[in-house]
Amino acid sequence: MATLKYKVIATEKQYDEYCKVLEELLFSKGKNKDIKDEIALLTLLIEKWDEQHNMFNELDPVALLRSLMKDHNLKSVDLALALKVSPGLVSDIVNYKKGFSKDIIRKLAELFKLSQEAFNRPYKLISPINAQLKNASVMNTRKDMEAA
Repeated sequence: MATLKYKVIATEKQYDEYCKVLEELLFSKGKNKDIKDEIALLTLLIEKWDEQHNMFNELDPVALLRSLMKDHNLKSVDLALALKVSPGLVSDIVNYKKGFSKDIIRKLAELFKLSQEAFNRPYKLISPINAQLKNASVMNTRKDMEAA
């Protein structure tokens, strides 16, 4: 019986190896049907591992963004250019002064190939108006409108 080239990912080492192979395949010149199938299979296996070992749920959206920026060697200015917003807005977001807009959430999800839900969770903002007060913060949450 022939052994399989790829198996369900069981270890972080195997995960890292599959990610490297996938990256090499994605940047290879010739992409015939076999290579496209291999890319699809590796993507599926990697996504399955990510779902089961998702650390993103433990991070608030700003911490996640900071981590992604570090992983991709992006500075605030670089991210601002990619999102087509001002560097000041990105600075305010990563310093918990402003929340993510729907448009920014969409762009970040597309840029980092994540679901929008990763950036669309409640977290505390630092309110500059009440910064001198102890525990002064606001939540970045949806407000329900009361019926008039």
